[in-house]
Order: sequence, then C-alpha cells, then structure tokens
Amino acid sequence: QVQLVESGGGLVQPGGSLRLSCVASGSIFRITTVGWFRQAPGKQRELVAVVTSGSTTNYGDSVKGRFTISRDGAKNTVALQMNSLKPEDTAVYYCYAAAVERRGEDLSGYWGQGTQVTVSS
Repeated sequence: QVQLVESGGGLVQPGGSLRLSCVASGSIFRITTVGWFRQAPGKQRELVAVVTSGSTTNYGDSVKGRFTISRDGAKNTVALQMNSLKPEDTAVYYCYAAAVERRGEDLSGYWGQGTQVTVSS
C-alpha cells in the first residue's frame, strides 16, 4: 500500500503565500504522475496541478501563473508553491499519486487525507 501525507496547510490572508508538501511512503516500485487536487464545500474535486515522471506539468486554469508544482523523484515528494492566494482558493487540498507497488502490477491511484487551506482576511 502507498501512503501519502500532506503538510503545510493553514490560514493565510488574500495575496499571501503557502507551500504544501506531500511525501509518499510504503510499498512503491514506481510513481508516475503526482499532484494536487482540491475540493471546496459544495463543489466537486478539481485539478490544481500535476506533474509526470517526465516533468510535464498541467495546471488548472484558475491557478495558472500563481501556483507552481515540483517533485523530487528520489525522495518521493511533491510540493505546491501557492502565491497570490485568493479567497476562492479556500479548499481542502489532496495529494494524489499514480503508482505501481510491485514490478508487474497495474498502476493504481492513491490519495492523501487532505490539508485545509483557508484564504481570508
């Protein structure tokens, strides 16, 4: 089993910055795509940013130019630098990883428990 643990959420004023981190542990043979999704109350979970093992990135339209995703494949970590935060960025942020636990097995998706980000004055 692959475990994902997020950290770095909290309360920040509009225009401020936060950095989220996620570390993967457990039975990991290979991780392909990792990234972040978020879910605000009453809304569906949406893409924030993902990065592939080949370093290709994809961002949600609402965060382009403000958020930056990065990964360290050797350490199985992914980070999300969030700048110019807005109240509408308030949500629970979930770390996601597509991983293979053992050689020859299929790729599966894994989720962290989520970390709250609140943007408010």
